[in-house]
Amino acid sequence: MLRQITGTVAARIVITVMGLLVAVIAGHRLGTEGLGTIGLITLGITLIRLGTDLLGGGGLVYLVPRVPLGRLLPSCYFGALAAAVFGFGIVQLFHLVPEGYAGHVALLAFLQGLNAVHLNVLVGQQRIHANNLVGMAQAIALVAAFALLARLPGADAHAFIMASYIAVALALVTGILSMRRQAPVLADVPHHVLKLLMGQGGYVQAANGMQLMNYRLAYWLVERFRDTASLGIYTVANQLAEGSWLVPKSLALVLYSRISNSRSADGQRLLVLACLKLSMACALAVIAVLLLLPSSFFQWAFGPEVNGITPLIALLAPGILGMAASQVFSHYFSGTARNVHNVIGSGLGLAITVVAGLLLIPAYGLHGAAITATLAYCANALYQAVMFMRITHSSFPDLWPKAADGRRLWEMFMLLRSGGQRQ
Repeated sequence: MLRQITGTVAARIVITVMGLLVAVIAGHRLGTEGLGTIGLITLGITLIRLGTDLLGGGGLVYLVPRVPLGRLLPSCYFGALAAAVFGFGIVQLFHLVPEGYAGHVALLAFLQGLNAVHLNVLVGQQRIHANNLVGMAQAIALVAAFALLARLPGADAHAFIMASYIAVALALVTGILSMRRQAPVLADVPHHVLKLLMGQGGYVQAANGMQLMNYRLAYWLVERFRDTASLGIYTVANQLAEGSWLVPKSLALVLYSRISNSRSADGQRLLVLACLKLSMACALAVIAVLLLLPSSFFQWAFGPEVNGITPLIALLAPGILGMAASQVFSHYFSGTARNVHNVIGSGLGLAITVVAGLLLIPAYGLHGAAITATLAYCANALYQAVMFMRITHSSFPDLWPKAADGRRLWEMFMLLRSGGQRQ
């Protein structure tokens, strides 16, 4: 199991780096206008993917060992198609992406939704290595294709669209070839497969939808009250700052595994506190490095039009640290069947994003967007922290680092390692 986790962390590092390389290429070849357009395209795809993943998302993992693929895949494919068609109408009606891109956004969301189905089947079949390889292959292919297409004369955001088609086509082929079509079913086959898919995915996608709006609503507000070029700069700053979540997200995955299999409430509490402090420390280290880099570095990396990154990262920093803590609390609530607190926290953050965004972004531009994100992220994390302390009878002094925290983390990883060896 530890090997699977380290492999997943490595895959996430590769995918994160590839995402930053896309921004580097776009900044140099397409400018901030192109960066902003790509940000809106990606956001539109992600929005539609909330619908395509309703049946084929994380809930599918639970059903793969219990239902033959012949009964699961048709429902997932049809759900992805219906969501893409509906999403196209929404994107077109509300002008959520630049003119001429709505059809591409819907089609890419559909294809990526199919790929997500295959990736979740691989996870359900415990083929984590194959899942990681497909994800990395897609990310690398996207960068390679975009790097070539962006060099063509007159290149614009359509180069990113074409590169995305190439990357997702590769992922679909490799994903299909990697699945085991005749995997054994370990339980009695349920009768109402579609109902089970909806039940597993509906609650999760509702929470994911609010969290997505919490993360990305500011993108649309910046584009609405400023311009696409300003959005390009904010996209780069946000993507850099969110890179500090790589370790917290990976650590939270380990925590979720331990929490879900632990019966000791006090053991869960102590492990959460230890993971919380490590997550915050790792995120703080990344933010500190970003703040120490000179502005000229970001212009060198992402293009001469990308300026003012350092002040934005400074304003985003408290919120990014808050969400690093939230990653840990969210997995505690999920692992103890208290998902309602994740939904409430996301809803609280979204409400603040709407109110603060409408007030601050028109008045203060990108700085207002960064302040809005920080307020929303911190409110979410503060609510989760209060609920965690209330449930576990912890106190604020428990949040300070202690020597015993390192020992608990080491014991957790050793248990995972021994478990992996037994498998």
